[in-house]
Amino acid sequence: MRKRGHKIHFFSGGVAHNLLEKKFENVHPCTPVAWYENAHGVIPSASLLNILTPLPWYDYERKKLKIKTPSSTETVHRYYDLRKHVPKIKPDLLISDGDMISLRLAKKWKIPSIYITNIIRPSYRFSPILTPGERFTERYVKGCAKIIVPDNPKYTICEYNLGNLDQLGIREKVELVGSFLDMKHEEGPGKHIFAPISGPLGTRAKLTKMVIPVLSSLKSESIVSLGEPDSKFKKKFGNCKVYGWLHEKQRKEFMKNAKVIIFSGGHGTCFEVIKQRKPSICIPTQPEQMANARKLDELKCSIYVENKGQLKSAIEEIEAKKEFYRSNVEKIHEYSSRFKGLDRSVTVIENAL
Repeated sequence: MRKRGHKIHFFSGGVAHNLLEKKFENVHPCTPVAWYENAHGVIPSASLLNILTPLPWYDYERKKLKIKTPSSTETVHRYYDLRKHVPKIKPDLLISDGDMISLRLAKKWKIPSIYITNIIRPSYRFSPILTPGERFTERYVKGCAKIIVPDNPKYTICEYNLGNLDQLGIREKVELVGSFLDMKHEEGPGKHIFAPISGPLGTRAKLTKMVIPVLSSLKSESIVSLGEPDSKFKKKFGNCKVYGWLHEKQRKEFMKNAKVIIFSGGHGTCFEVIKQRKPSICIPTQPEQMANARKLDELKCSIYVENKGQLKSAIEEIEAKKEFYRSNVEKIHEYSSRFKGLDRSVTVIENAL
């Protein structure tokens, strides 16, 4: 968009804001709204309670006990952060990647909006308690000029997270543009197991506790990235090398040279794995990832696991049937390579302008 002469302003909070500031101008802070998480991942029951009630929370990164602000309070602060600064910019178009508050304000201010998402009406292991809130937010999704989904029209990885688009009445607004990644494949030797851990703190903590003990007990060489920005941590456990943080080039190289990839099922990483044509194992920690993991499992290019025993068995199964899993992921890669998601998205956005 910048190369085509458009001026871009970013609004974000937390780690995302810090990462954006390193690469872009016009990056504005706004309050992040977070689920309640601990070392076991996202806790749905506590997250619901935390909507109105402050809860004690242990910050594993700073190793101190804190109080988690109610998410309703975070939402109000975010609303006023955006309401204060966005009108000064007077944007021609507002692009949201999941923030309902910005879509609500776009509707209020009559600013055309684009919604970029891989979740609309999730149908797999989604708590019925959250359904009323989901239906409430759909009114703002339906008000968008276009909804961009960075996924394939066929072999749609986020299928169970989108829901029935015809039933929702938004089929014509939704553009399945293909992955935002350049899907060009580079062959690697397939010499190790690679586990790129990423996401919020709770997700990382849960995966770390499950993955490292299993990989360190194997004879195969393995590499784990803990996903802690700018961390210098590096240690070896058996044949498992653990890094606190990998720069983009290192991460790509380790992924290219892997024989199996273990990850949580995040949407972006799903397509990284498909790009590299690697058999994979998914250990999801939240409903969005569970739905992606289920779809990859159905496509027979990945195995969905939930505990250490299943993880060890999955590694053994992929080792025994590696050609089967590899041929399936190659078929999906071939199809995914037909699409240029970023180029198509820019066209959709400029048409909305």
